[in-house]
Amino acid sequence: MSNTPNLKNRLVSLDFFRGLVMFLLIAEFAHLFEVLMESGNEQLTAVMDFMFHHAKWEGLHFWDLVQPFFMFIVGVSIPLSYANRKKKGDSETAIRNHAFRRAFLLLLFGWGLYCIGPQKIVFQFDNVLAQLSFTYLISFLLLKQSSSIQIGVGVLCIVISDLLYRFFPVVGFDQAFVAGENFGAWFNIFISGYEYGGHWAAFNALPTAAHTLWGVVAGKWLMDNTAQSEKLKRLVIAGIIALVIGYLTTFFTPVIKRISTTSFVLLSAGWTFLALALCYWLIDVKQIIKKTFVFRVVGVNPLFIYLFASLGGGGLFLKVIRPFSNSLIGGFSPWLADLFSGFVVLFGLWYLCNWLFKKQIFIKI
Repeated sequence: MSNTPNLKNRLVSLDFFRGLVMFLLIAEFAHLFEVLMESGNEQLTAVMDFMFHHAKWEGLHFWDLVQPFFMFIVGVSIPLSYANRKKKGDSETAIRNHAFRRAFLLLLFGWGLYCIGPQKIVFQFDNVLAQLSFTYLISFLLLKQSSSIQIGVGVLCIVISDLLYRFFPVVGFDQAFVAGENFGAWFNIFISGYEYGGHWAAFNALPTAAHTLWGVVAGKWLMDNTAQSEKLKRLVIAGIIALVIGYLTTFFTPVIKRISTTSFVLLSAGWTFLALALCYWLIDVKQIIKKTFVFRVVGVNPLFIYLFASLGGGGLFLKVIRPFSNSLIGGFSPWLADLFSGFVVLFGLWYLCNWLFKKQIFIKI
């Protein structure tokens, strides 16, 4: 736990971007999207399905971008955090030990979330924390390398993954892009003893390392002593290049988030570069959005609110509010009662972040 950081010296657009992503995640924990899906309005249901549900297998929904957003944001933060620690006088050894400890704790927390509920210890590693433990460590170890090397290693991670899926020789798992019959399914069974629900792949940590590595590149660009217009141009050009290459690869590789295919990684990276560019332009360059407080208070405590909500914090708030909403509104409309409950839970989770922010409590590892 820390009573820093110095918020005056932070990149506001990055805090906003991170906070927006976390705000959407806690809205999911508040079951708001689930309630809106049950409105009875077909158009609203279709929009909510595209915006806040993952594609069932092939395809790219908005919600498929949330994890790449977060992993990229972590990468952007790495060079900024390193520079701040060096400015405080931390030694290379202390910074390196902290990075290894953080990677271990991310893996521990990511694994531990799957052990809550089952009657036995399981070994599953497909959630964002477990994936980040790998992508963060790789990105930190390559922090001092040139941007060209970081971009190249990201491409290499994608290529290795793609080749393994296409040419894996084990019978029954040699169908590159068929759910449950590919290398990712075999790898899940190899390390966990079973295939994961939804066919999510633990091996995604390798190809999605590109998101965090390329985030490091973006972070270094934003730290350059160049004009804001030049920084913005780099982000936009990188996003466009990734999108063009990504859409070209769709002619021979389907877009599948659940196994992080080449086309998915490139397309999601492209949209992520452009999303950061938009936040940077709106907030740091043009200062069109000046009041970022609502999202920033969530963005500076992302690990805490993610773990709190994952461990049932949202459900706890829901148990408190549901009797009141059902009694006051349920008789008129059960759906409105659930919607009201969802908004109250979302506010409760946000208010908790706000309270920590006001107390200058920032929970980190």
